Amino acid sequence: MTKPTTISVLAETLRKQSSLSEKKIAKVVAAYKPFPTKHNQVLVRKGDIAKYLYFVEKGYLRVFVTDASGNQFTRFLIEGGMEGTAFPSFISQKISSASVQCVGKAEVLRISYDELQKLYQAVPEFERLYRKVIEMAYVSSIHRIETLISMNSRERYLQLLKEKPKWFQQLPANVIAEYLGITKETLSRLKSAK
Repeated sequence: MTKPTTISVLAETLRKQSSLSEKKIAKVVAAYKPFPTKHNQVLVRKGDIAKYLYFVEKGYLRVFVTDASGNQFTRFLIEGGMEGTAFPSFISQKISSASVQCVGKAEVLRISYDELQKLYQAVPEFERLYRKVIEMAYVSSIHRIETLISMNSRERYLQLLKEKPKWFQQLPANVIAEYLGITKETLSRLKSAK
């Protein structure tokens, strides 16, 4: 059995998440281009404009911010079968306050902002599907903010362990710690206290 290609993973994701016809799925898939990445490659840098939306076939991307002291805080993780970027920058086409980076090696497709606008015209149903992606990203962001505000580090850790157990096997400890808003040492203590 051969490994599915990135493009077939995108097509399969579209089939699961939409009622697009095969012809329209083919149009959407054709608009996304394979983009070879390197280990831990930065795709969007803070201070640049996010020009591309990425579909992750395999691996992870992280959206992170860096404070004045150089500390990084992972704002969002984009896993296989999902798409994302530094959305505020991509949507507004203004400078990004966040960076987007591969976590290790990731296999991705990308579509430029301009090509996405053309795709909306060619396949209006895809624009509605994309709106759902943005709405879910918004809901996820609100959920993240609420957990960071209302839960202590142990509660956040236990919730993430319950919701995303595979992250603990597939992601480096520092990325999980940054996502939880804690230090790597605190994460180690929480793991030991189970």
